[in-house]
Amino acid sequence: MTISFSMIRTAFAAILLSLTVSACGYNAIPTAEEQAKAKWADVQNNYQRRADLIPNLVATVQGYAKQEKDVLIAVVEARAKATQVKIDVSQLSDPEKLKQFQDAQNQLSGALGRAVGGQRELPGPEVQPELPRLAVSA
Repeated sequence: MTISFSMIRTAFAAILLSLTVSACGYNAIPTAEEQAKAKWADVQNNYQRRADLIPNLVATVQGYAKQEKDVLIAVVEARAKATQVKIDVSQLSDPEKLKQFQDAQNQLSGALGRAVGGQRELPGPEVQPELPRLAVSA
């Protein structure tokens, strides 16, 4: 029973090769699993951040809609008042009637000015602090 040097060398090489190959894949599995979990956590965080922005977006849109509604109501009411004040040629000498007519027309002009130049009246970023963040996030 003599064991030759080449048989020992072959056995040692086979054992070394099998340990190297098995350890290589085994150590990579937990690393890849942790990387996958980290990527999935990023996806979930992004979805949660987007879901958290929805109430802010709704509040911002409601603020703008309320302002638009207020401007529309002001225009409709001013128009109704302006059409109720009627003045004819016989009443031109009455300063009270003329003042009522002029006040109604001025009120209508002011309401129309807010409707046409509404950008001045809309809530700005100082009123809606989440608006810049929503603009960047979209």
